[in-house]
Amino acid sequence: MKEDNLFLIEELLKIQEESGFHYIPSEKVLDVAKKFSKSPSEIYSIISFYPRLSNKPRGKYLIRVCENLPCHIEGAEEVVEAIKEYLGIDFGEATPDGKFYLEKTSCLGLCAIAPVILINNKPYGHLTPAKVKEVLRGYMEERND
Repeated sequence: MKEDNLFLIEELLKIQEESGFHYIPSEKVLDVAKKFSKSPSEIYSIISFYPRLSNKPRGKYLIRVCENLPCHIEGAEEVVEAIKEYLGIDFGEATPDGKFYLEKTSCLGLCAIAPVILINNKPYGHLTPAKVKEVLRGYMEERND
């Protein structure tokens, strides 16, 4: 990968984090295209290629659930079902108020605390269905910002 492309991806990740809803707005795509001397279609192609990037609003709180074997063995499936039930959403969906978005991810590199999720890049480990509901309740009440 060319060095300028590495900086481009870093720029896109930064924009996405600052957007408030974990996505890259179309007007920012035009800015990035200009800054890196690329066409907007090239930028959209990069966004669609990398799973961590999105050009659609996802939610104020982006929940990433590790689906790899160590988390699965430690009970991730039950934790996922608790999240889905508690929030009333499935993977790739946002809550009606736009507060939460749920997505699968590959290994987060946090196997020592499996099962683990990230909420806006903040890790929560050794989860159980009850513990994950407590964590989500904190976000619903805005205690974890």
